[in-house]
Amino acid sequence: MRRKDDTLRDTVLKVARSIADTDGIDAVNIRTIAQRAGIATGTMYNYFSNKDEILLALTEEYWMQTLLEMRTVITADSFCGQLEEIFIFLRERIDQSAGKLMNSLGGLEALGQTRMASMQGVLEAALLQCMEQDAKIRGDIWNEQFSKQQFARFVMGNMTMLLKAKAPMPDLYFFISIVKRTLY
Repeated sequence: MRRKDDTLRDTVLKVARSIADTDGIDAVNIRTIAQRAGIATGTMYNYFSNKDEILLALTEEYWMQTLLEMRTVITADSFCGQLEEIFIFLRERIDQSAGKLMNSLGGLEALGQTRMASMQGVLEAALLQCMEQDAKIRGDIWNEQFSKQQFARFVMGNMTMLLKAKAPMPDLYFFISIVKRTLY
């Protein structure tokens, strides 16, 4: 079996991303990517079995980049202020192209959700870090049954639910009020 070249895989994804950005997700297909990348169509199958796998890889790549960027745009001092900024940032990303990518996964939706669990872990860790940096959060609320990690998971789960439901901003502010009353 021929050894896979990570550089070629990156090139294939770069070309696929370019096609998706300029021509739309429906234009992404094995033959077009191979042609624009200057490789044989058969070579594509060494890296991806079908279009869905390419879109899944693009979705994962997009979310990893988004979560890295998120850390640079969060400027609020308080955890609750950061929650609002994170929510708005992620909603904008979903409305731009992340939502289109996720909705295009077709037959790999279940696999996509499994892989996205790791992205949720990154988001949970970022929320935990934000909490730890807010000196105004009461220290006496944490114990074995109510830990910072559990609370970060709770916040992440609720934010994810609000994002998926495309909840209006008043719903976010209600949730942030609950968090604020719990922590301060």
